[in-house]
Amino acid sequence: MEQIVIIVLIVAAIAVAGIFQHRATLARRKALEQWAVSNGLDYSPTKVYGLDDDYSSFDCLRQGSNRYGYNIMQGKISSRPFLGFDYHYQVTTHTGKTTQTHHYNFSAIIVESPFLLKPLFIRPENIFDKLGEFVGLDDIDFESAQFSSQFYVKSPDKKWAYDIIHQGMMEYLLASPRFSIQFDLKNIIIWRSGKFEPEDFRVATDMVNGILGRIPQYVIDQQKI
Repeated sequence: MEQIVIIVLIVAAIAVAGIFQHRATLARRKALEQWAVSNGLDYSPTKVYGLDDDYSSFDCLRQGSNRYGYNIMQGKISSRPFLGFDYHYQVTTHTGKTTQTHHYNFSAIIVESPFLLKPLFIRPENIFDKLGEFVGLDDIDFESAQFSSQFYVKSPDKKWAYDIIHQGMMEYLLASPRFSIQFDLKNIIIWRSGKFEPEDFRVATDMVNGILGRIPQYVIDQQKI
């Protein structure tokens, strides 16, 4: 009898947790829709496949399998093409006879640049980067020891990285919330682990504007040649 009561309580707790999670999902979806509409964007909660092909240069969109975007917010912000979304992928692991599938979700925005870019990757540095230095997997270092200790930077064109990440840009990134940032030839993606709230989408959008606004004019002019 006691075991039956325990099982019933466990099932009830799982059901209650599921109800609260569902309500939280609906509330967040409504908040995202309101944020999208307030910024003149179209919103759709529907799953969208193919973002990994449309933006194949972005590493974060090509992880795992069963990849798709959802809670899509699309249009223009500050006259620039904008795409905001949640993203799902899964990773299957095999240990002996046991197979486990792990699901991951994060949020991101992609903004089209008004001028040509070059590949660049910036993210907060972590303990594995420190370990990588010992085996020659070093990133690009900058004159600011504070910036170099807090950010991991990679680019096939180091001069481009140094031109973009000047003193003013370093100060801006150090003072900003931590996101991962990647450039392809015409877009910038900003993301981090976990799902954004509407305020995070706003902050990330402001960061893109802040980054683009701090790229020196001579660098922009060189890209036009």
